[in-house]
Amino acid sequence: MTPQELRRRLARFAREAEAFSRPLIKSLVTQDAALQLRRASSGAAANHRAAGRGRSRAEFVSKLTTSLEEADEALYWLEHLRDCGLASSPVLLAEAEELTAILTKSVDTARGGGR
Repeated sequence: MTPQELRRRLARFAREAEAFSRPLIKSLVTQDAALQLRRASSGAAANHRAAGRGRSRAEFVSKLTTSLEEADEALYWLEHLRDCGLASSPVLLAEAEELTAILTKSVDTARGGGR
């Protein structure tokens, strides 16, 4: 997968998470988790985009790592909503899992395969 393909996939994930969370924001029971999901999914996309504009290798790795952290947080909120029996999207959850795995590998590669 090219960086451009991943960028598009993360942007699509953020849009889909926003659409999924839109009705959840109307309920006090799901509002906080829905807002956190929106922030995390868009943060993953925005930080991946910012990584491509990094001024140094260290800045690139830092932004890429932040993108990974945000994707993993989005995954957490999707799991939380599902596990509490509040809302579920198996497709969105699977995409969050895949994006987290891809970004984990990307961070490892960017760091030189170590750590």
